[in-house]
Amino acid sequence: MLGTEALEVEDLLCLLGVEARARPDWDGALASLMRLAPQELSARLGARAPEAWRMAAAFELGRRATVERSLPRPVVRGPSDVLALLGDLVRGEEREQFHVLLLDGKHRLKARQTVSIGSLSTSIVHPREVFRPAVQAAAAAVLCAHNHPSGDPEPSPEDVAVTQRLDQAGKLLGIPLLDHVVLGDGAWVSMRQRLGL
Repeated sequence: MLGTEALEVEDLLCLLGVEARARPDWDGALASLMRLAPQELSARLGARAPEAWRMAAAFELGRRATVERSLPRPVVRGPSDVLALLGDLVRGEEREQFHVLLLDGKHRLKARQTVSIGSLSTSIVHPREVFRPAVQAAAAAVLCAHNHPSGDPEPSPEDVAVTQRLDQAGKLLGIPLLDHVVLGDGAWVSMRQRLGL
């Protein structure tokens, strides 16, 4: 089934609610519309205000997606990179937060997902919550991390068990778990190093 890429410009405009009315001031070039305010879009295309606002929003979403795609994505090679990415985010948190970093084939960050927010001392996480976003994003690998609100990154027995389950699930799915990093106050423990995975 073909998507919106198969539609003509006129059809896309109709999907946004811009009727096929006379467009007195438009030469057919989309680039000439991208930076116009909704009021200008309304005048140029003969569109009603709600239609013009929808168009302006669609152009802005496209612009932001283009900017986002062009930003450099950090390469995540190890625990110190994880600390740099997540340290400020979890510092001072009173509950454990479990995050998964979705990586491409060159270990560049595709996305970060908060998978679970637990209690003061535990974060319940299941492999399906970790690997669901990885499968959806077509990630080549994942790297997991969670914080210890106490500031001490020493892993608990539960951390060991979760890491082993995630490692097994990643192998089964073909999306390897590169590491599970436990974050403390400016410190970390690599479960891969600790367990010799």
